[in-house]
Amino acid sequence: MCVHSILAQKITAPLIYAVAIAAIGSLQFGYNTGVINAPEKIIQRFFNRTLSERSGEAVSPELLTSLWSLSVAIFSVGGMIGSFSVSLFVNRFGRRNSMLLVNILAFAGGTLMAFSKMAKAVEMLIIGRFIIGLFCGLCTGFVPMYISEVSPTSLRGAFGTLNQLGIVVGILVAQIFGLEGIMGTEALWPLLLGFTILPAVLQCVALLFCPESPRFLLINKMEEEKAQAVLQKLRGTHDVSQDIQEMKEESAKMSQEKKATVPELFRSPNYRQAIIIAIMLQLSQQLSGINAVFYYSTGIFERAGITQPVYATIGAGVVNTVFTVVSLFLVERAGRRTLHLVGLGGMAVCAVLMTIALALKDVVEWIRYISIVATFGFVALFEIGPGPIPWFIVAELFSQGPRPAAMAVAGCSNWTSNFLVGMLFPYAEKLCGSYVFLIFLVFLVIFFVFTFFKVPETKGRTFEDISRGFEGRAEASPTSPVEKNPMVELNSIQPDKEVA
Repeated sequence: MCVHSILAQKITAPLIYAVAIAAIGSLQFGYNTGVINAPEKIIQRFFNRTLSERSGEAVSPELLTSLWSLSVAIFSVGGMIGSFSVSLFVNRFGRRNSMLLVNILAFAGGTLMAFSKMAKAVEMLIIGRFIIGLFCGLCTGFVPMYISEVSPTSLRGAFGTLNQLGIVVGILVAQIFGLEGIMGTEALWPLLLGFTILPAVLQCVALLFCPESPRFLLINKMEEEKAQAVLQKLRGTHDVSQDIQEMKEESAKMSQEKKATVPELFRSPNYRQAIIIAIMLQLSQQLSGINAVFYYSTGIFERAGITQPVYATIGAGVVNTVFTVVSLFLVERAGRRTLHLVGLGGMAVCAVLMTIALALKDVVEWIRYISIVATFGFVALFEIGPGPIPWFIVAELFSQGPRPAAMAVAGCSNWTSNFLVGMLFPYAEKLCGSYVFLIFLVFLVIFFVFTFFKVPETKGRTFEDISRGFEGRAEASPTSPVEKNPMVELNSIQPDKEVA
């Protein structure tokens, strides 16, 4: 039987449906990340007008800037809190029910933002952004976890990439909807911010027809019959004994361990190395400089003579989306570690090219085109590796017991670094000018070296195999002795060969 027919048997309509509906949460994260940028000046005028009418005095530029910064940053603060609360929900309510439940936050936040103009209340917009941040922070934990637990081992990476695809599609939709010809206007910006309610409604209805994670049912709830029925539906076959056996082994191991709390992840030698890798991978995403590139992109396109740079920025969003799809097809062939290294290394080269191009833009006429190519290259390479991989590889590095706590720590690391980059980048840009990319170049090199020496390949391995590797109990191959280093052990295990 060929590889394609094996994969075709594993890709079923219920599996695609479950993964796609879960990814709506990722789309919400992307949309609410990007939606605030386009109507910036319009919302600042709303702040000015509303506060002036309320106080009867002119509003200082400093206060306006502070309120705008708060509106943007409060989203990340909500995200930090939400992401750190993931384990509180998933262990109590389950993976699917948690996604269903937190849509209440999307309704609340979207409603507050949509009616803030009508109510002439700046506070409603800021509180709405905070609540939406909470919602998105929780989604960044729920979605990758659910997708990884319903997907077959051989397709876990490809389906995991759909999480990032949802994020970049959400950002692209926000950029398009934010155009003046659509909803980026004085009259329609509240609808632009409140639009997040519609995907929440769609997901709530659709989730009712999605199954609960079979791993949660068997390992957490001890409901083997339900887990077997769900697996048979997702896999499209009655023979799911291999999946059930793997879960039983993981369940037996979990029953022998004490509950993995966040402090335990750092104290226990079984988890410490894995959680450090998880945090570093999340930092490699946010400190890669991708946000700086999008910040600079409009200026780069303007200098290249493009009269409508906003459309070129949307073009960068399209490149974002296209290369996430490319990553989806590559991740199960090339592997997570390889793609992450290619992405980081390529982004470092593009960072050097952008620095040179920006430094010489007034000296060499044609070099501005190099900066455009480097910008699109940087975005494309980000989506090959550092964009999608950190989100789902965390779920792969941990077994069922410590996974929720690990997802909470990793998600909080991502949101915190996102917040710090957003707060500190304007100062770094003011200080360094076009040489600001050299800061990110240093980070890219550090993360490349770390990934090369410390990050294992997880392609084609079961959760139990991967976690056992970190604990130093992986079985050695017949031709080589057992290594004492758990990372060496894990890398020595090769993915199971597909039947030719």
